[in-house]
Amino acid sequence: MTGQGHMASPHGVLVSADAGTPFALAGDDGFEALELPAVLERVAAYAAGPLGHEAILTRRPSDDVAWISGELQTVAELARLVRDNRGVAAEPVPEVDSALSRLRVAGSVLEGSQLLAIRRTLVASRLVVAELKRVAADAPRTALYERPLPEKGLERRLTLAFDDDGQLLDTASPTLAAARREVRAARERLVQKLDGMLRHLGGEGTVTLRDGRYVIPVARELRGRPDGIVHGESASGATLFIEPSAVIGLGNELREAELRAEREELQVYRDLTELVRPERDVISDIHAMCVAVDDLVARARYAAVVEGEAPAVALAPASLTIVNGRHPLLLPAEVPSRPAEPPSRVVPFNLDLDPDQRTVLISGPNTGGKSVLLKAVGLCCALAQSGIIPPVGPGSSLPVFRRIFADIGDRQSIAASLSTFSAHVAVLRRILDHADDKTLVLLDEIGSGTDPAEGAALAGAVLLSLTRRGTITLATTHLGALKELASRAPGVVNASLQFDSATLQPSYQFQKGVPGRSYGLAIARRLRLPESVITEAEQQIPDAERSLDALLASVEERQREQTQREEDLRSREAEAELLRVRLESQATTQGVREAELKRKEKEAERAAREQSRSLLLEARQKVEEALVKAREAGDEGAARAARRLVEEAARIEGEKLAAMVRAGGREGGKAEGLAIGARVRLEGGGTGRVMELRDDGKAVVSAGAMKLVVPVAKLVTVASEPGPLSHTAPSPFRPTASERSEGFEVDLRGLTGEEAEQEVLSALDAAVLAEHPYLRIIHGKGTGVVRDRVQKVVARDRRVRKHAFAPANQGGTGVTVVEFES
Repeated sequence: MTGQGHMASPHGVLVSADAGTPFALAGDDGFEALELPAVLERVAAYAAGPLGHEAILTRRPSDDVAWISGELQTVAELARLVRDNRGVAAEPVPEVDSALSRLRVAGSVLEGSQLLAIRRTLVASRLVVAELKRVAADAPRTALYERPLPEKGLERRLTLAFDDDGQLLDTASPTLAAARREVRAARERLVQKLDGMLRHLGGEGTVTLRDGRYVIPVARELRGRPDGIVHGESASGATLFIEPSAVIGLGNELREAELRAEREELQVYRDLTELVRPERDVISDIHAMCVAVDDLVARARYAAVVEGEAPAVALAPASLTIVNGRHPLLLPAEVPSRPAEPPSRVVPFNLDLDPDQRTVLISGPNTGGKSVLLKAVGLCCALAQSGIIPPVGPGSSLPVFRRIFADIGDRQSIAASLSTFSAHVAVLRRILDHADDKTLVLLDEIGSGTDPAEGAALAGAVLLSLTRRGTITLATTHLGALKELASRAPGVVNASLQFDSATLQPSYQFQKGVPGRSYGLAIARRLRLPESVITEAEQQIPDAERSLDALLASVEERQREQTQREEDLRSREAEAELLRVRLESQATTQGVREAELKRKEKEAERAAREQSRSLLLEARQKVEEALVKAREAGDEGAARAARRLVEEAARIEGEKLAAMVRAGGREGGKAEGLAIGARVRLEGGGTGRVMELRDDGKAVVSAGAMKLVVPVAKLVTVASEPGPLSHTAPSPFRPTASERSEGFEVDLRGLTGEEAEQEVLSALDAAVLAEHPYLRIIHGKGTGVVRDRVQKVVARDRRVRKHAFAPANQGGTGVTVVEFES
């Protein structure tokens, strides 16, 4: 586009721009229609200083794609750091334009407040540059904001010269310090002299100041009052304020000292101004840097709060895809300057236009959110083109428009003698004069305000014209005739915002491809309009519209069913994924346990072999000793008999040792008499009964309220006779297939608190001895007495690494799962 940008009239809402320039506005009417100023105010609230705040409020969209893309990428880099609590800290700076302007005039002298503003700018710029360098690796584009700083000597000199209130300090110069000391000494001499005179006169009051001179109060009628200059009197006239002649000289000395100090102060201002003057351009640059960084940080903080992601941008015509879009003014405002607004339910929308789709016709009932959707789309585009990340999700892409037209709301004007319809037509005329394929048009309730048939015809013609031009147009309507436009006009697509037909409440879910129903008669029936009136109204609806409404109702019902099925499927997929993760975790744990068990078995087997070798050598040594003794006795037959006996003992001992090796390194005789029902001692302590002997060399042992799966090699038979298996107390243990191999559970339901505590202690001991990774304790929900007792026991047991209630689908608060220290 060339030439002057078009601007809005009181009844038009046109936002337009020249090519390559920011949008030109007149009165911001177009942005007022979109409520952009209110959104900018929210973004600006995150600024650190008033100048950064103002910089955001003055932002306007541009159609410079390179600039827009760069701004959005920079904000996105910093927003990621903000989310990680590593963002840049912006520094507010005061206004320095007046000081910089005065510096252009040779011989000019800056005031103390202006020099103080420059000092604050120097301090802030140093901090900002340090922050930019800190995040340079994670946010490289922020380095574009960095500017070179003046020599530190200038900042130090200004710091020595002024306090935080802008008062000139004695440290500004040695001459000034000496002059001020002289002033203080002269004042002290004068005040002491006056105090002495006042005491001599016996008067009341203190030394005071009148017309810049120190005086004492003297009663008018006092006899022998001192000669001097009268500088005033009290309100009643009874007291005169006199500067005695005897101290006039001292007063003059004080005044002269004050004049010398004032001259020295002026000299300090002049010297400091001359120090600053050569750095005027540098100060201007670093001041602009601080304001720009404040602007940037505010935009980054806003993007982080609204969970916005930088959209891809390209000059229109280009694809329009908004993922997880939300209206900025519906989101909570969480800024430090005011408390967060109460959270509201904001339903995001997804809008994706195919390359051949240019017009979206949105229909549905009132209060369904159609106008909000129009504004949200317009605001997302305007914010992005202003360098502000809008509240959209990843995967969004926006065209860069050169014009945005928004006709939203009632345009009636009594002053301009325009009806609502006339005002809308005036806007449509301006839109048709300028719209092209680089234009976004937002039309609310198109075709309203006149006869429905004529309004629908006019609206359809306007929409077709815009579609042929390639203009992206979003329009809302209640006119049923327009809903058929999509079926016969390429590039036009229907859309709706869903409405719950059962509750007659909007759900604000945007759906492209299906027109919406108006629900006018349904709402009227709910509001208890006479049924006879509603029935007659239904009979007057044309058959075609009635059929269309029935078809849409059927589509909505099918869609609800489909949505419910999808939700059920997602829920099942989530449960399946949870189960998969749990099984993988169990498999990993089981693999570790098996590897550890194999390692221990190998160690036991190696130890058993070494012990076997040692015992055999010892037996052979005994044989030789016996043979030697037999030979010494001269009884060869006895020697042969001794050899046979010892060799037989060695053979038996060898067989025992070999059996011990095969059993995993148990000492001989430990599991003798092992059978179903046998009483055995567990390794490390505790006893139980053998319930089952398995083929894998393990036994199932009942220990109190639990069943343990223990290698046979680790069991020792107890001398007492085993009781019959049928007399064993029934165990409440009911393990699953996986739990039989790697875990336990104990059931405490029906027990008292004391009984439960004893059972839990026994179960913990047994589980630790058996080296099981966890223990499931079933205590039920009930009154909570047993559950609380269980929680206390496991909480103080140092062998327990952590404990928690089971997942909801595995018993919830009725089951406590204990994991042991490895």
